Amino acid sequence: MKKDFKVIAFDADDTLWVNEPNFRNLESDYCRLLSAYGPEEDISGALMKTEIKNLKLYGYGLKGFVLSMIETALHVSNHSIDQSVIAQIMDMGKELLQKPVELLDGVRPVLEKLQKQNYKLIVATKGDLLDQERKLAKSGLEKCFHHVEVMSDKKEDNYRKLLAHLDIEPRDFLMIGNSLKSDIIPVVGIGGYAVYVPYHITWALEEVEQPENLENFEEITHLGELLPLLGVE
Repeated sequence: MKKDFKVIAFDADDTLWVNEPNFRNLESDYCRLLSAYGPEEDISGALMKTEIKNLKLYGYGLKGFVLSMIETALHVSNHSIDQSVIAQIMDMGKELLQKPVELLDGVRPVLEKLQKQNYKLIVATKGDLLDQERKLAKSGLEKCFHHVEVMSDKKEDNYRKLLAHLDIEPRDFLMIGNSLKSDIIPVVGIGGYAVYVPYHITWALEEVEQPENLENFEEITHLGELLPLLGVE
């Protein structure tokens, strides 16, 4: 892998800090709360269908997820659910919004070492703008990044717009992330470079098969392995 990148971008959720396990726990609590209306797998399946339907309206992030939980609760209960349960669902979402940010192992030292090598580091993530800004502030990592981009989606056109904003060519851009679908495939598709750092839990809508013969691509088991890839000690 080349080492003279002008910009190194990091995904946020499940690349810099813990995210998906929090959503899984929230969904599990939600399914138990609605147990009177069906088994957990049925409630979970109904919620997933609602999420998929609403993505174009709400985008990615916790607020859209909570709205989908409320809509699903109304649907599975045939609009008979008590208002107190709706209030509980909203409180569950607010609790997660206020949850402390848990950095993944090795994140801070990796960012600090890359900074010392004068790499320009940015965050390129999906989600709700306010929520992602809040998590970044809580993480204590703000000073590590030159720029923060909260993207409506992570497809090739989204990355092209990001690179145009940064005024760099794809060959000068390296993306680090835990999602093949969002962080890796579209970046290499436009001629950029990418490093895949799998996380042990992946959101169902981010799961894809790894294409064969991906170019400009490396897979590592943890973020610390990025440094030797770039020749940083």
